[in-house]
Formats: sequence, C-alpha cells, structure tokens
Amino acid sequence: MNLFWLPVLAGCWSAPDRQVVVYTALDREFSEPILQDFEQRTGIRVLAKYDVESTKTVGLVNAIIQESNRPRCDLFWNNEILHTLRLERLGLLDQYESPRAADFPETFRSPEGAWHGLAARIRVLLVNTDLVPEDQRPDSILDLIDPQWQGRVGVAKPLFGMTATHAAVLFHTWGDDQARDFFQKLRANAQILAGNKQVALAVSSGQVAIGWTDTDDAIIERDKGMPVQIVYPDQGEGQMGALFIPNTLALIKGSANGEEARQLVDFLLSPEVESRLALGDSAQFPLNRHVDVPSRAQGEVPIRHMQADFASAAAGWEPAAEFLREVFADQ
Repeated sequence: MNLFWLPVLAGCWSAPDRQVVVYTALDREFSEPILQDFEQRTGIRVLAKYDVESTKTVGLVNAIIQESNRPRCDLFWNNEILHTLRLERLGLLDQYESPRAADFPETFRSPEGAWHGLAARIRVLLVNTDLVPEDQRPDSILDLIDPQWQGRVGVAKPLFGMTATHAAVLFHTWGDDQARDFFQKLRANAQILAGNKQVALAVSSGQVAIGWTDTDDAIIERDKGMPVQIVYPDQGEGQMGALFIPNTLALIKGSANGEEARQLVDFLLSPEVESRLALGDSAQFPLNRHVDVPSRAQGEVPIRHMQADFASAAAGWEPAAEFLREVFADQ
C-alpha cells in the first residue's frame, strides 16, 4: 500500500504544538488548498495522509482499523460514505455535533453526530454525442441494461468506490431480486473498466457510447471539449431521481487532537468551502442550505435527488457484495 505523509504547509505557526492529522480520500488537488487555508487562518498545523492507489479509500479505512488501539488519525475526510458507515458500525468514530450541522439536510448527517456530509458528487450517465443520436439518448440507469447497447456501455466494477455505494443503495431501495437482476444484465451488457475515471475516458474517446460514472469525472471530459453530454438520470415523473453521494467528515475515537479536529470540521462545513468545491475543477454540489452558488456541473433544470437511506444500505452491503463478487468474478 503506497501511503505517504505530508505536512500541508511549511512555515511558522503561532502555536507549533497544535496540529491535526487528516486522512483524506478526496483527491489531493481538491482537498490540499482548503487544508492549507485552514492552517494559515488558525495556526493549527495540518498533517495530511493520502493514499495514491486507485482503491485509496479502502487503504485509508484499513489503516484506521489497524491503528484503532492507538489512533493516529484525528479526522477522516472521505468521499465514499459506505466506508465511513463501516467505521461507524465498528465503533471507531467519535460523536461531535457541529454548530453548523443544522445547515445540512438530515439525510446527509449522522443522527448521532458520528459523521457530517458535505459537497456531493452525483451518479450520472455520460453519453458520447457522436455515437448516440439525440433522440436515442438514455434518461435512466435502466437504459444501461437495454440490449440495444450491448457491448457499448462502460461501468466500473461495482465493488469499489462510488459504484459500490450506488450498488448498496440500489439493493436497499429495490430489494434483492430486482437489484440482482439488474446487475446480472449489466454484467452481460457492459464493458467493465478499472474505475469511474476510466469510464468517462472511454466515453469521450468513443470506446463506449454510454458510461455510468460520477460528475467530477464526467465534467473533466466536458471541460476538455470532448463530444460528451452529462445526463442526470431518472428525473421523470415516477422515476427515482439521481443519487447524490456526499463527502463525509468523521472524528476518530481516541485520537490525540480532538479539539483541533473539531475546529477543522466546523471550517470544512462552512458555506465558503462548499462554494469553493462547487466552482472548482471537481464541480461538487453544495448541500449547505446557506450556499447559493451552484455546481459548475448544474444545468438549467433543478436535479431531483434519489431518496437514499445510506445507513440501511451500508448495513446490508455484505450479502450484496458477496453476490456481486460472484457475478463480476472474471473482472
């Protein structure tokens, strides 16, 4: 596992004995400037641990579990909520009710204060406009299993990352029978790629016509001027809506710098930080009720959320994952 430590900013601090250790799954290019700003404003030294592997969240979570007897991490900034909930079930998260918590919908925060959600990415369809005529473009994730797109759909293996979180939510929302049928048909219909970034690249290059990916990977291809269109799925009457998956902030129980970590949580939940993430390259979607800056990926029409019970989805993940490992065993 290729993990490394990085002091976020070199220089002088007004209180050199104050620091906070952050394990950060959000890409370094997006999270580091914000952590630097916190350090400059507060004088609290930030030590950030990044995992550069493709399964970065898994690596960070496993490190937190392995270190649970003597925690080194104070704050886990995650971008895959499924693993945050895994840590909560293991009893490794501390409770903290941030004064900013009430600014966020209840769906995106722990009722016990074990984690706080912010700055969501959305699960989307990315369409190659050169390959898919306008009158044939999909509008639902169910289109991914339409036989007309046999071999022309790209998806990431649904056992890791955001695709795993989406799979867990679908198993909980649809029930086992419908979810199993969907993923069996998806496996038969799709090219299975290494991750959501690779899915977006495959669509923009024409390797596939339609991909199931995330807004941050999709908008990179749009920004490059590639022939792609982002489709927010299942927005019609009677459809389930698009899945918003938040970043999460969680304090690690028994860590050494709890007070500094709480200050950092409050800073990261500020409207300023969500606005920066919305306007930045990752184009994340603000969840704070006081933020009126839309994501760069936001279209003219409001996006309807899928109702998701993340805690229940996470609780039922293991049997779902066992099934998916069998279906995608050759990938």
